[in-house]
Amino acid sequence: MEINMDEAMKNREALNKVSPVKISFNDMVIKAAAMALRQHPYVNSSWQGNTIRMNQHVHIGSAVAVDEGLIVPTIRFADQKTLSQIAADAKVLYDKAKNKKLQPNEFSGSTFTVSNLGMMGIDHFTAIINQPNSAILAVGGIKEVVVADKGQFKVTNIMKVTLTCDHRTVDGAVGAKFLVTLKGFLENPVTMLV
Repeated sequence: MEINMDEAMKNREALNKVSPVKISFNDMVIKAAAMALRQHPYVNSSWQGNTIRMNQHVHIGSAVAVDEGLIVPTIRFADQKTLSQIAADAKVLYDKAKNKKLQPNEFSGSTFTVSNLGMMGIDHFTAIINQPNSAILAVGGIKEVVVADKGQFKVTNIMKVTLTCDHRTVDGAVGAKFLVTLKGFLENPVTMLV
């Protein structure tokens, strides 16, 4: 799915003028995903052999590349946190991951994962599900794109996302509805602050 990030860019700039920590676009994606999971609980589930576990809490794993491979620190109760709190938690966890100081409870227990390669110039990709999650969101970079709007050309900022789903728990229609909700939050970020 393509997401227009024009409003997110404006809102992020305004938020960072008052936030005690710098809020990244990834922090905004984590918050939007966490809020969308509340509306689409099957995406926040896991397959348990022959049953579906519906997770009551929203714990977002955020994939981080380290020299030894990939590790997924977990931002717990992300749906209940402000953007500033998510940004602060993420910074601490990413620093610990890079310095090999993460504790097992800090990289386990996620119910959904975000993998962002946008900062590496990747437009879009497909991520592999982080078990036991039912889905993972692959996030590409934000690019300026020329679009037609009512007969006029203009430049807009587009970010592509791809949702990989375990079809035992999340079918394509449920995944698509989740993406529509996510897109709504990111294209109108003020809705994440209510």
